[in-house]
Amino acid sequence: MEGAAAAWTGAEARTLPEAIAILSRSLPDGPSPEIFRRAKFNRPEAAPALWRLLFRVLSPLREDCAAALLGPGDQAHWVKVVLHSYGYPRPALAQLPEDGSQGSRELLLAFSWLMARGPLLEWVLSQTCMRLGDQVPTCECEALASPGLAALQVDAGGSVDLRFLQWLMGKLRFRWRSLICSQQEQCALLSKIHTYTRGCHRDQNLGHLSVTETKMLRDPEGSQKLLQALEQENARLEAALEWRRYELVFWKWMDTVLGACPPECHAVPTFLPRIPERGNGELELLARELQALQEELREQVLSRRQAWETQGQCRQELARLAGAVPQLIWILPPGC
Repeated sequence: MEGAAAAWTGAEARTLPEAIAILSRSLPDGPSPEIFRRAKFNRPEAAPALWRLLFRVLSPLREDCAAALLGPGDQAHWVKVVLHSYGYPRPALAQLPEDGSQGSRELLLAFSWLMARGPLLEWVLSQTCMRLGDQVPTCECEALASPGLAALQVDAGGSVDLRFLQWLMGKLRFRWRSLICSQQEQCALLSKIHTYTRGCHRDQNLGHLSVTETKMLRDPEGSQKLLQALEQENARLEAALEWRRYELVFWKWMDTVLGACPPECHAVPTFLPRIPERGNGELELLARELQALQEELREQVLSRRQAWETQGQCRQELARLAGAVPQLIWILPPGC
């Protein structure tokens, strides 16, 4: 922690607001940079926005569908359950109230843990991108697709009510059949649209219009909303690409956020990105390969330069001889 604090320079401190602003722009409905700054000092007014941010990045559903299914308290409880299943190492998150009244610093640490755990921005962008074509999601359930059901894991001293398990299995089969039926109905509707619009698309390989394009034909004013959504998505993509330049500044600032936690919270090991032990050998191998490639390129440059110099000398000699030919013609006698 001390080494990271010593490496924190004034230039990086001045770059920090821009880095957090770029991160906010890369997230769908991301909170303002002021929310991140207040969360460092554990201000309660920053907690609701961070609860919504965590639910947004963890939810596989669209924002409007997810918000309609769960209220703010249920969203906070759902975030706790999902982070626990992911192996979030800090128990302080489970102790936070679900009314969004406090715990903004802990929520900021949980968000940074998700970013350090994997390519969070790439996943969020892939989930929220506009679907201009027609895609039917594939239902995959290994437990139901396999010939036999997975064995139940029961504690040795516990008891299981068989009727309750039968009820759960029946409910699961009913939900699964409902999902399959809804997908079959969706495929039937897509087939009708593709059949009726066959030959209307300028791309002959595609041959038909998609649902989005059909809606644009029925409602031309809706194309303006689609254009605005595409512009917002492009802005998020540009911010995600620019975020790579400022990522190190953000992680150094998160080190100071950890330093602002109470002393009893430092018992849990930090979860910021680390280079694995086997990465040192890979880096050395990569350095040797780069050095060998640099030597090879240097040799090729020298050989090309020598060839160019030789060609240049030959051209100069030819030009000199070409200039001397007319003089020889005037010097020679007329009969020659």
